[in-house]
Amino acid sequence: MANPILSVVPPGSESIDHIEQYCLMAWLDTAHDAVFLLDGEMKLQMANQTLVSWTSEHDFPKGHSILPTLLGLSESIELFVRQFKATMAGGPARFECLIRPEHCLPRWVEFSLNRVPASLSPNSLPMGERDAGSLREFRFSHEIKIIGIARDITQHKNEVMQLRHHSTRDELTSLLNRRAFTRRLTEIVNARQGEHALLFIDLDRFKVINDSCGHQAGDRLLVQASQNIQSVLAAQNILARIDGDEFAVLLQNCDQQEAQQTAAAIRDAVSTSCFRCDDKQFEIGTSIGIALIKPDQDGTDCSLSAADSACQIAKKKGRNIIQMYVGSTECSQLTRETAWVSRITKAFEDDRFRLFYQNILPISSEYGCFDHREILLRMVDENGQQVEPGEFIPSAEKYHLMPLIDRWVVRTMFSNNAENWRKNHEILKTSGEKHASLCCINLSGASLNDELFPDFLRDQIAMHQIPPQAVCFEITETVAINNLERVSALIHELKALGFLFALDDFGSGMSSFAYLKSLPVDFLKIDGSLVLGIADSKTDFCMVEAINKIAQEMGIKTIAEFVKNRLIIDKLQDIGVNYAQGFGIHQPEFLY
Repeated sequence: MANPILSVVPPGSESIDHIEQYCLMAWLDTAHDAVFLLDGEMKLQMANQTLVSWTSEHDFPKGHSILPTLLGLSESIELFVRQFKATMAGGPARFECLIRPEHCLPRWVEFSLNRVPASLSPNSLPMGERDAGSLREFRFSHEIKIIGIARDITQHKNEVMQLRHHSTRDELTSLLNRRAFTRRLTEIVNARQGEHALLFIDLDRFKVINDSCGHQAGDRLLVQASQNIQSVLAAQNILARIDGDEFAVLLQNCDQQEAQQTAAAIRDAVSTSCFRCDDKQFEIGTSIGIALIKPDQDGTDCSLSAADSACQIAKKKGRNIIQMYVGSTECSQLTRETAWVSRITKAFEDDRFRLFYQNILPISSEYGCFDHREILLRMVDENGQQVEPGEFIPSAEKYHLMPLIDRWVVRTMFSNNAENWRKNHEILKTSGEKHASLCCINLSGASLNDELFPDFLRDQIAMHQIPPQAVCFEITETVAINNLERVSALIHELKALGFLFALDDFGSGMSSFAYLKSLPVDFLKIDGSLVLGIADSKTDFCMVEAINKIAQEMGIKTIAEFVKNRLIIDKLQDIGVNYAQGFGIHQPEFLY
């Protein structure tokens, strides 16, 4: 940092004019930085007003040490002395330290120390001018002097510390965040000392509260749960909020029995503390997975993954369950399921999804279409091999990827078929046919529960100018049962736009007929497991016959699935089923 005195005094001057010196001192007194001059024994020769204002002193007595009055802290004094000696011996020094003047607030300061050439010897101020400013009388001798400049960096330091805090702490709960926790876990794993345990905790009813009471209530629940968990942990244990409603606990120097006892204490602490929102009261459960960390274990990710896998198994078994990770078949299966997530995502990035179609043909109906087909989804793997939907759809459903897949299918079909559908729709209007063509697209439960999905469909209709009457959405019986009110409302909403609906896998449930009247569908697809047996089983034949009869009474057309041969077709014709679909009718063909 530039020396303000040296920048004013011309080299080689033996004296300066009193006016010039007065101006120099006045300028130093108004400086934002503190300026001071020390002799070789660290005794104060001069100090400007800024430095004086940092202390409780009205003045710094000339010839006294700066250290106790200004620095205060022993470690800061040691640092200053060390840097002062280095400056006396050679080049300039710059360093930061915390000062705590007596009876004053502490502050962080950046010191710059420079040697002043001994040849400079300005005159002293006249006695009458000494009170004009806070800069006190000083003089140079031929001894080495040290000029110091101190800049207050307290605000900067506070901002840095605040940033560090936010980079390691969860803003809502003030717990460690995932990054900081993973760093600490890595240190423990790499140290390979002792046995530890990792708990992965998931709040069982968080989504219900978050959706029904709002995000503020959800935040209050997370804070309450974090406090309940912390209340049963020992001081050496480390708690973090990993993501959303998930927490992790690192139990140091802990065996399996102790880990299970701590997990049970956490479960009890959370479940016995009911959560209240408005006039509602909720009981909160936890699913907890436990993974042990052995001295010979490699990999932080392995520990987190194991505890997470065990937690997922606990969730599948029910609420308030504690599950140890033991490398079981269940956990291995879960690992395979989660691997599909990255494979599905990569397939989207690489454009490796394909669409096939299978025709649906009338067998005894006046309600015919010359182009009636179901769209089937396939995936091509990394090696170019076709992957059947039964392999990746379960994982896509479990890990919330189905809305992405459904929208891709809709966009692809709408963009590629808009012109053909419009032409067929004109034929429909002139020929009097009820349906000139019909394309059946499967919808997942996640899309049916997506409140924005109807808006998405409206945007696609407007973009591609398609007639909605050309599209029939298929939903499964299981999905309909799980959320009957929502599904019924969505069907009514989309049918108002012109779309048709088919209820798939009908007959697979135990109470199919009880809810059928609540769902205004156009087609009923009879479950293939019943259709396959109608040629050999009187019971299956009667069940298919009953389903068809009730559907016809309700004005719903029937489609039999899994039709594989002529014998089944004949039985379906005897019953009066309207349409048939299966390998005996048409083998799926590539579409896009």
